[in-house]
Parts: sequence; structure tokens; C-alpha cells
Amino acid sequence: MLRDGRGGLAQQSKASHRCLCLRFPQDWSDSLAQLAQARAALCGTPTPSLASAPWRTLQVGWNVQLLPAGSASFVEVVSLWFAEGQRYSHAAGECARNATCTHYTQLVWATSSQLGCGRHLCSAGQAAIEAFVCAYSPGGNWEVNGKTIIPYKKGAWCSLCTASVSGCFKAWDHAGGLCEVPRNPCRMSCQNHGRLNISTCHCHCPPGYTGRYCQVRCSLQCVHGQFRKEECSCVCDVGYGGAQCATKVHFPFHTCDLRIDGDCFMVSSEADTYYRARMKCQRKGGVLAQIESQKVQDILAFYLGRLETTNEVTDSDFETRNFWIGLTYKTAKDSFRWATGKHQAFTSFAFGQPDNQGFGNCVELQASAAFNWNDQRCKTRNRYICQFAQEHISRWGPGS
Repeated sequence: MLRDGRGGLAQQSKASHRCLCLRFPQDWSDSLAQLAQARAALCGTPTPSLASAPWRTLQVGWNVQLLPAGSASFVEVVSLWFAEGQRYSHAAGECARNATCTHYTQLVWATSSQLGCGRHLCSAGQAAIEAFVCAYSPGGNWEVNGKTIIPYKKGAWCSLCTASVSGCFKAWDHAGGLCEVPRNPCRMSCQNHGRLNISTCHCHCPPGYTGRYCQVRCSLQCVHGQFRKEECSCVCDVGYGGAQCATKVHFPFHTCDLRIDGDCFMVSSEADTYYRARMKCQRKGGVLAQIESQKVQDILAFYLGRLETTNEVTDSDFETRNFWIGLTYKTAKDSFRWATGKHQAFTSFAFGQPDNQGFGNCVELQASAAFNWNDQRCKTRNRYICQFAQEHISRWGPGS
């Protein structure tokens, strides 16, 4: 339902305007509707600072339209936004010259899963105008080198489902199709008095033990960093590297492939196992990439998709076309965690993932699933992405 500033209601289904393959269904959000109504009350001016704490950290996309009062309904306004698609080249992923398509691309952005809308009657001098506003989460319209990332993935429903790996199948066609993955039974036992979680097929290890089967006893001292008991390893402070975080390192500016919100991302041209890749990033003063927002996910997926087509690699000794990121499953906490210990709040797992196929505790960006996430065996040799935080960049400076 679309709420307006005069207490009225108007019917509009955003999903009915989507003709392209989407990863998520669209759900109405009352919290987003409140945000949209608040912005409409300001007659389309920049996003207000609201007291709704849960939405402050979310990346919200906007569609705003100001029209003479009474000249259009909300249904007609959304139709205007969707009509911009006639000036959008789906093959090139670009809008026609001197045309506007940002309403359309936001409207069909594949990873947006929630929306809320509002409208308000405004006074503008002698004429009355009406503000129509919709808020989307996560927002879209990310750009790389001035070009907007393609906002959708074209294809049949469930076509990104990795059937050869997970047993994923199209169960039935309802509201655009659903994909389901049957759970594989556990075929493992835990050592050293570890406890097996049958629903996740992971071992919960007692203190002092780690590993897939709780088979590793750990003891390590970290000089400039924090000890990670689950992995028997160190997470180094900024500017330090090595197994015990005892080596001073400097930032390698020449290897920065992408900059996103101040952070630098380096895509390796070589392949290695997860833990060796993590150590290589650490030696350079960085970490395996931590993807904590839809914006970073979209930009990296777009960049890697272009990289795949150009074969820009110097070492072909990799087992897959996938890329390691710094996310692993922590049996002691029964959840995925980033290498720095932070809890995984944002997620972009592919359909049917994680499925624990082959007892994969490490996470990769999977090329066959549009570089969404997949849990994989940590011994697999993948290329990888290192991330260098803005704190590190400002500390060492370009001349270091």
C-alpha cells in the first residue's frame, strides 16, 4: 500500500513492473514507507535525518517525482518511471544521450528486496505541487568509472542456481519461481570431545581445539594483533603482517584495482588456498575482502565480470574461476564471521547457498552465480581479493 500525506491510500505493486530476472521478491516495508513519507513532506529535498536507528546504516535508493497537484496518480507516476526503460539500452547497460533512466534502473535493480513509498501535497508559490517518493533497500545505481552497473541479471528463473554443485532445482513457478536445495545429510564425526550440530553439519570444538573435526590443538602468540582461537591464527593490526604479526609492512599503492568509499581492493592474478591467500593479503598490510554492503558487492561483481571476459591473469594455476573473500564459518559460534572477527550482517549468498557441500567452511565469489557467495572447501585454489582500509591508506600515504 502507498501512504500519502493526506491520509489516503493508493494501490501499486512494484513487482508487477518487473519483467527481468530478480534474485529476491519485493516486500513492502513500513519503515521505508516512513522514510519516503518524511522525504515527501520535505517536497523531495535531500534525505532527512530520522530517528529510526535501524535504517540509518542501510543503503537506501530513491525515486522522487514532483508534479502539479492532481495531474497524476501514483500508478501513473510509477508507469512514467518504468517508461524510461524505452530509452535504456539493455545490451550496453546505458541510457540514451540526454535522457534520464535512473528512475527506471532503480525500479528494476535486481538486489533491492524491500520498498516503501509516500506522497505529499506541497505549496510552491502560487501553484500546488505533489511529491511522489519511493525508497528502496538495498539501493542501487552504483557506478564504476562513470558507468552504471547493469541493474539486473537476464535469464530464466533459477538460472543462477548452481545445480551441478548443490542439487539445486526449480521446485515450482509461483510469483516468478522458487528455487530450493535439499539438505545433504552429515557424514562426519567430531574429535577431542567436539559436538556435532546435525542441522549445520559443523563441529563445535572445546577450548584449545579447532579445525573441521576439532582435530587441531592451537597455541600461538601475536606480537601486534589479535589471536583467533577458532583458526589458531593472528589478525594483525594495521601496518603489521606475518604469521605472528611481527613484520612491519607498507601499503602497495600500485596494486589498487578498485577504490570503493575510500577503501582499496586488489584482485590477485595468482591462485592459492584460502588461508594462504589470507596470509598473503596480511603480509601486504591488508585483509581478504570484507563485503559488508550491497554497494560493495555490486561493484566487485561488475568488475570481476568484466575481468573474466578479458582474461587479465598472469597465473592460470587455479581450480575455479572464483575469488576468495575473508568470510569463514566459525563452528564455535555456529555462524559465518569475517577474518577480523566481525559478525556477518550483510549477505549475498547465491540460491541454495550455503549448502555445506564438501564441508566448505570458506566463502568465495562464484563466477557461475554472477559472483554471489558460495561456501567452498578452504583447500581449493582460487584467486582472491585483498582489501586495504582507508585508515591504512591515510597512515602511510602515497609516498610510502
